[in-house]
Amino acid sequence: MCQVEEEYHEPLERVDRPGVSKKCVKCKEELAAVVIRVGDAYCRSCFRESFIHKFRAMLGKTRVIFPDEKVLLAVSGGPSSCSMLRQVQEGVSQKAHKKLRFVPGIVYIDEGGAVGQCKEIRQKTTSELCEMFRSTGFPFYILPLEQVLDLPGSVVVAPSSLSDQPTSAYKAAVDLFLQSGGGTDVITQEQEGVSLPDVQDSQTQLLQQLMDSAKTLTAKQDLLSTLRQHLLVHTARTKGYSKLMLGDSCTRLAVKLLTSISLGRGAQLAEDTGFSDCRYGDVVAVRPMREYSAKEIAYYNRMFKVPSVVIPSLDTKTPDKASIQRLTESFVTKLQADFPSTVSTIYRTGEKLQTACRSSSAAEDTDRCLLCMCSLDTVVEEASALQATLISEQLSQTKAPLIRGQNSVEPEPSAAVGRCCSAEGPCEGTQVAAGCCSSPKEHEAAELRSLLCYSCQRTVRDMSSVRHLPHYVLSEAHRRHNRSMMREQISEFLLDDDADEND
Repeated sequence: MCQVEEEYHEPLERVDRPGVSKKCVKCKEELAAVVIRVGDAYCRSCFRESFIHKFRAMLGKTRVIFPDEKVLLAVSGGPSSCSMLRQVQEGVSQKAHKKLRFVPGIVYIDEGGAVGQCKEIRQKTTSELCEMFRSTGFPFYILPLEQVLDLPGSVVVAPSSLSDQPTSAYKAAVDLFLQSGGGTDVITQEQEGVSLPDVQDSQTQLLQQLMDSAKTLTAKQDLLSTLRQHLLVHTARTKGYSKLMLGDSCTRLAVKLLTSISLGRGAQLAEDTGFSDCRYGDVVAVRPMREYSAKEIAYYNRMFKVPSVVIPSLDTKTPDKASIQRLTESFVTKLQADFPSTVSTIYRTGEKLQTACRSSSAAEDTDRCLLCMCSLDTVVEEASALQATLISEQLSQTKAPLIRGQNSVEPEPSAAVGRCCSAEGPCEGTQVAAGCCSSPKEHEAAELRSLLCYSCQRTVRDMSSVRHLPHYVLSEAHRRHNRSMMREQISEFLLDDDADEND
């Protein structure tokens, strides 16, 4: 142990930190212009080559995107998605050394209606993004989030997946692409969405009512993410794109991983943070920016003048404890400042996590969550942690009688009976048993929650009314419930699969 009177005669050693005056670790010639991590100092040209190589190597080693395949880039205007757009733009150009072989398109979802922005600010943001998208020459689509209210029910029904193809299929597609002459150049198609489409005030009000029905900011952010994903998938299907490219960085995925665990999405981590997300069947979401940290992307955008647009979100200017997402982001970023390996450790750990549940791509529609489209994690045994949690919630919500001394005091008749919301007088006991006007709402919410995973159930519980949800969600819930009741009625006449095989 250290002694108070102990003397230290040896001088303390100074640790040399890498600075801009050091040589580049790759070329060993030029002076370093940027330090990504401790010991990783790059000059300007080597940093650019490393950044580009990492993006193309990620697409090459995964072999998910086939030649001449249409890929829709989801650009939000932030640094990560704009950097992804720049990589694709340079990769499909004629000057590219290893040219990207897919056909890109751009989509932007305007979320100003959910945030509460006025039309002037939304139009200004749209015009800035239009100039950026028009310079690329790619077809682009600018869609307001209000369009999610008019989506068809097929959005939450996943068609058969084609992602489980053998490895030889990719090689055969590349050989066919090369035999045909290497494909054609990217043709500039008609560019849709030059300005923000006309949005009716009634649609904006319905969207705001939906967001206001969520009581907490955590539920609002989770609900907004789900609606955005539904609109992206629907746009990719209707426009003929089979791949959806997202701009999630390594830092964002590390925050998302811890947030998903906090929200009870441990069984869905593979789909939420992995490179490939096959839960939607015919549309596969990929994340090629998952190897880049937010610091690395910021340096690249600043050094090579990649434009981006600052767009406020739901958690803009909110305190750290406003939501679980905001608290997790603050925790990770502050820890990353003192311990630079925090994000990479969380990210690498998330790559090794697997779930024992059936994959979402192989699950049937009845076994999928109605909102996030992942496999249901609520079909478990009775002696499980989930069942124990549900029982505890039911017991905590049960109102116990008040006790005075040794005699229990029953509540007053008026309080016990309740008051109907459509009549001035209290409901009779027979009406409550048969179903008051508030009883169908609770029954409808219970039916909807039975079709959701545990995390989405928590989000719906934080909503004041499920009737504010989009029509396609409620109609699909009603359809699944009717099919379930029909199956129970004819269950005695159905043959089991095991019995059919034995015959």
